[in-house]
Amino acid sequence: MDSTDDVVHLIHLADLPGASGHSVSVRVLGRFQPGILTGHDALDCEIVIVTDSVEASFPVTLLPEDLEDWEEVLATLESGRLATWLDSGRTPSMSIKPDESGGLWVSVHDGPASGVTVTVPLFLPPPAWVGEQRALLAHVREVYPREVVETSPGAYRWRRDGDT
Repeated sequence: MDSTDDVVHLIHLADLPGASGHSVSVRVLGRFQPGILTGHDALDCEIVIVTDSVEASFPVTLLPEDLEDWEEVLATLESGRLATWLDSGRTPSMSIKPDESGGLWVSVHDGPASGVTVTVPLFLPPPAWVGEQRALLAHVREVYPREVVETSPGAYRWRRDGDT
């Protein structure tokens, strides 16, 4: 949790201190529709980009399967390969490309709304950055556990003890 604004980060990628000061984050602002079965487990978020010349924020609603996809993307990134997340066309997408120097190139494309693409180089991320992102994902899942079960297509109920 960020102590200054109590926002939970799902993703926080930033240069090491003394580098350019660039960062790309996905901040979880809360549940999308708390208490409503069909929207309770969706998360209201924003992708935030900060550089010395650009500050941008893109609203995004994450579904439970988006968190599962992020976990898979982390495995791809850990192997040093390019990965794209949120590429369904319903939200802004993110592409993350590790480079040979140990840095990352992060691109956010807001295809559904503005059509804007912002690409941010991140220099010298900490060596354990993938593990840090996994810890953030685990924290989001702890703070916002799945509480709804889809019993059949389009039919939902609140999760009970023993549900998987």
